[in-house]
Amino acid sequence: MSKNHQTLRKKTVFHTHLFFRRFPALPYILKWLCISIIVGALVGTASAGFLQSLEWATHFRENHLWMIALLPIAGFLIGLMYYYWGKEVEAGNNLLIDNIHDPKRIIPFKMAPFVYLGTIATHLFGGSAGREGTALQMAGAIADQLSKPFRLDRNERKTLIIAAIAAGFGSVFGTPLAGAVFGLEVFLIGRIRYNAIFPAFASAILADGVTNLWKVKHTHYHIDFIPKLEFLPILYSILAGIAFGICAAAFSRIIHWAGSIFKSKITFPPLRPVAGGIIVALAVFAMGTTRYIGLGVPVILESFEKQLPLYDFALKMIFTIVTLSAGFKGGEVTPLFFIGATLGSALSLFIPLPFGLLAGMGFVAVFAGATNTPLACMLMGIELFGAECGVYVAIACVVSYLLSGHNSIYTRQKIGEAKNRRYESHQDRSISDFL
Repeated sequence: MSKNHQTLRKKTVFHTHLFFRRFPALPYILKWLCISIIVGALVGTASAGFLQSLEWATHFRENHLWMIALLPIAGFLIGLMYYYWGKEVEAGNNLLIDNIHDPKRIIPFKMAPFVYLGTIATHLFGGSAGREGTALQMAGAIADQLSKPFRLDRNERKTLIIAAIAAGFGSVFGTPLAGAVFGLEVFLIGRIRYNAIFPAFASAILADGVTNLWKVKHTHYHIDFIPKLEFLPILYSILAGIAFGICAAAFSRIIHWAGSIFKSKITFPPLRPVAGGIIVALAVFAMGTTRYIGLGVPVILESFEKQLPLYDFALKMIFTIVTLSAGFKGGEVTPLFFIGATLGSALSLFIPLPFGLLAGMGFVAVFAGATNTPLACMLMGIELFGAECGVYVAIACVVSYLLSGHNSIYTRQKIGEAKNRRYESHQDRSISDFL
């Protein structure tokens, strides 16, 4: 009986070994599928709760406009929270990117509640900010806690953070394919980490599915008319892409410059958002409109429906730069969608393309130039607006990416492959080296 048992065990081990030799990728797939399911469930749930909270904060603020006067106080409390208890997580998205390049200690879990509270307060009291930064930081902080239970080594932790970024981005915007590629593309300009492709796509798709299970609604956009692909529309798309690239570079440069001004003029960090909050609140009451604060989704939708004035994108840029460079929390991406879509809509005054198409092109192209993620932005355009506009979106994203230079809203991005031969000596250097 014992000999039979030993013989059976040897055969089982032999066949198992033979099976895994024939299918060497299977252990990797099973391991990362298990991790991706957990990441997707946790991050998708976190994104759903965050989006619902954000919707409530926006609705409450719009019905109680007097709260905008309290923005400086909210900024002071956010500043105090990070100054005394959150210095190690204050770098935000740049901390995530640093940990992909050079993983060190596990990202503190408190990054998630800190950025959540800071972002909700920013929107509740009238700051101009987005949501992507919060989603990515929540996702990264939550997912990195799995490093110890799964005994992940240095390279596997890089993959885990990439998967978390993909899950956060894909679930908060309802664009899982763009989210996956964004996670693979954002940390290293010009290169993609293909060994993380399965965890990134699995986590992004699962997180988006979980967010949908919570019945959270994403904004839907529609382009009424897309012209036939011909020489002149393609030429006009290139011209629009140039404008979007210049806009993206300007935004990246100015927001970093404004941040340095706040730091140099106000030495006590909690007072910086107080100053920024005063500027934003006074501007809102002076103008008599909340059009340029918060996410600005209604205005984005409006840009697809009619031709908007040229000053809309400039005012949103100013409000967002003051808000975020002063130290309020949130993200830059949804404001970049606003800036790009309204700029595109206004460009129809000069470029003979439908304003809806130009709005869609600007929506993703300014984002592509400001984050150096053209592939993710192409996919996002297709996911949000449909495949019919794919070529126009691709042209705008590529031109914007090339024209934006080595600028980015993420200073810890590194240059993997220079955009042209002139900058080949800059490879493996961080964006911060050029600011």
